[in-house]
Amino acid sequence: MFTAQARAGDARYVNRITCMATIRIAGAQINLTVGDIEGNEKRIAKSMDWAEEQEADVLLVPELAIAGYPPEDLVLRADFVDANRQALKHLAERAGNVVSVVGFVDRSFANNRGAADAKRRQVANAAALIHMGEVRGVYQKVLLPNYGVFDEDRYFVPGGSPDATWDIGGVTVGVSVCEDIWVDDGPPARQAQTGAQILLNINGSPFHYGKGRERVELIRRQAVDSGVPVVYLNLVGGQDELVFDGGSLIIDGNGVIQFRAPSFSEAMFVMDVPVASASSGGIPSAVRTTPIEVPAQVLDPDSTEPREPLSEVYTALVTGLGDYVRKNGFGKVVVGLSGGIDSALTAAIAVDALGHEAVRGVTMPSRFSSSGSIEDSRDLAKRLGIRFDEIAIDGLYTSYLEALGPVFEGTDFGVAEENIQARVRGALLMAISNKHGEMVVATGNKSEMAVGYATLYGDMAGGYAVLKDVFKTLVYQLAEWRNTQEEVIPLEIIHKAPSAELRPDQKDSDSLPPYSELDQILALYIEEDQPVDEIVSAGFEVALVKKVVRMVDRNEYKRRQAAPGVKITTKAFGRDRRLPITNAWRRP
Repeated sequence: MFTAQARAGDARYVNRITCMATIRIAGAQINLTVGDIEGNEKRIAKSMDWAEEQEADVLLVPELAIAGYPPEDLVLRADFVDANRQALKHLAERAGNVVSVVGFVDRSFANNRGAADAKRRQVANAAALIHMGEVRGVYQKVLLPNYGVFDEDRYFVPGGSPDATWDIGGVTVGVSVCEDIWVDDGPPARQAQTGAQILLNINGSPFHYGKGRERVELIRRQAVDSGVPVVYLNLVGGQDELVFDGGSLIIDGNGVIQFRAPSFSEAMFVMDVPVASASSGGIPSAVRTTPIEVPAQVLDPDSTEPREPLSEVYTALVTGLGDYVRKNGFGKVVVGLSGGIDSALTAAIAVDALGHEAVRGVTMPSRFSSSGSIEDSRDLAKRLGIRFDEIAIDGLYTSYLEALGPVFEGTDFGVAEENIQARVRGALLMAISNKHGEMVVATGNKSEMAVGYATLYGDMAGGYAVLKDVFKTLVYQLAEWRNTQEEVIPLEIIHKAPSAELRPDQKDSDSLPPYSELDQILALYIEEDQPVDEIVSAGFEVALVKKVVRMVDRNEYKRRQAAPGVKITTKAFGRDRRLPITNAWRRP
């Protein structure tokens, strides 16, 4: 165990540690990018410089900060692991008086996975303690989550020192990584039992609806059970389907929240935290906070309340789309505007994520499109301040029908003719994307994706599907919430009956039960894995439940080919819910 020595001649530092029994903790809740080792290193270095200016004792940065989280199969590449270790070396060399706790991918030669891996160099999810030009200690994550969106047991070897502590300026500190703190008798609890006076936990904890409240209760329980303060530092920003919501916390040994960093935005914070041996029952509320690269934002250090639920979900969608577009090198996006609620909400999210100048709306009317839908799309575009293009597709549609005439001869108008329109629109949007470098944002929602009420290679076309995990009923709620901030979505769009407008007088209700019923059944079947009889016992008709379940089961092949989208629920399609496409199992 190493000791971070007090600075020679620094009376403030010595007095604070020996007399006040506090430790000054700094946190860098920053947005990092998987694989951008050089860029991540620079961002961490900037945070380290800031912590030095604040005369902090310890700086926390997120889990796997150097590599980005989650790095997935990148950790199987030796050159990637070596580059991340080299970046850690660079950071250690520049480390000064502050002890920085930095997440990285470490090498491990532990062989506990059997003969197949005997000759492979293993890796660990680790936190390095760097100080005065050196790596002074390393903690390797002990508990590796292997559920939901997590596959850490696929990649990492668990650490073997769950009760390790470090002496920093006379204060015994326990360091752990993410999942380690989610178990009551996990490493942080063991560190407290062996004398830790404060527990520091770095995270890459992704968002889902209600996660922030779960997190607070978890950290509060750990603090109370251990009787010592807990500092919880979380990542922020979007990474593919995942969104990390920040919300870093400092909770005292009595379970009282002393500081909560903002959700869904970068922030730096610093706080003098009384350690267990000298605490008088609470952490001082004098928290100094500094936003990163958002000079106009003022953080309220006394705010300990989470966002309102709809605001939280909407902001997650904005964060996820914005970071996906930016981190993948796109400057602009294009959205197909149908005059319906889904494309309207998608366009609003895109504007809030990227700015109105970065969004193009395109309406593509056919012979079945109502004049109201075209005008509603134009009105929406005007309110949002985005470019608006109208491309009539009826001539293209006629050409398709004529070309297919000999093959379709003798058949009635049906789904094939309906879907041609959607596929023409998808082709036009992709052409605009290819020509102008604007990523197509798909507009489908979770209800449609669940039952297959979407056209493969048609309205499912796109680089990202921001509403992929949002049920239709929630789409309406989010649209109404967004309008409370500024009425950008025309009320005509919100109040009209939903329709794909692919045949005369078509309504979604022709093919689907009311969304108020459908979404409840889908939530029970998809997110809670309830069988038909349990769903029926919740008050739904047997025939209806069976119909919905059949639709969900037979459309897995579509979902497997869908664009990625923001995860906001406990079981999103893709990363969470993983079922075989070829699947003969049907629940009795």
